[in-house]
Order: sequence, then structure tokens, then C-alpha cells
Amino acid sequence: MYDDILVPTDGSDSSTAAVEQAVAIANGEAATVHFLHVVDVGTEMSAGASGSIAPQLTETLEDEAESALDDAVSRAETVGVNCERLTREGDPREVIVEHVADHDVDLVVMGASGRSGLKEHLLGSTTDRVVRTVDTPVLIARR
Repeated sequence: MYDDILVPTDGSDSSTAAVEQAVAIANGEAATVHFLHVVDVGTEMSAGASGSIAPQLTETLEDEAESALDDAVSRAETVGVNCERLTREGDPREVIVEHVADHDVDLVVMGASGRSGLKEHLLGSTTDRVVRTVDTPVLIARR
């Protein structure tokens, strides 16, 4: 039913639930799960990091991305699901929407909320904006 499933992951509990859902859907199918982590360096830098701390912040964000992707890939490989890992920089919503359009994604599986904060706890702002933007079905996973 699905050939290509996109899972934006940030390592949060909610995105881990999305990883688990996508792997369960892809298991037994010939689907490929594309795990995507978007490093939003622009937002982090505008939050006040500049000068000598900026490279350290970028490195920390990249380490977090690798850790989230390592966990997602491990979950997929454990059950034999085909997967791909991607790291991109930019605005998460823009990168996700662009990836969906450019790669013929059949399904997007996202966590209901991510790491961005309490005010978006019910439905993360990135998830909400992606749901409202793409024509592709979006499954929202909750933890």
C-alpha cells in the first residue's frame, strides 16, 4: 500500500512513537522508511547563540540528530524494514514539505508534539503546519 514513508524525527518521545508506527506499517511490506532529522540552526542561532558558542551549538544539534537517527534506524533494522537516514538544515516544516514533494512520499508519520515546548504540547507547531500543507496522508502518533 505504501512504498515510501517519511518520518521526521527529533528524538522526542512523540517522534519515537512515530518511528515505531512507521516501522510497524512498513514491516512485511516492500516499503522504505525515510527517517529525516532537520537541524534548525537558524532558530537556535537567533535564540542568542553567536560568536564562539555557535560552532559548539551546531555540533550539539548535529550530535542530537545522529543519535535520533541511529535509534530510528536501529528500530527498523531490528525487524528488517528498509530504511534511509537523512539530515538536513533549515526550517523543519519547509524541509519536510519539500521532501514530500520531491520524493513521491506516500505517507508521513509524525509525532504529535516535539521538542519545541509546552505551548505546542497538544499538537506540535511543525506537525500542525505540515498537516495543513501537504496533500499526502499524515499519521500523527502520540506517546
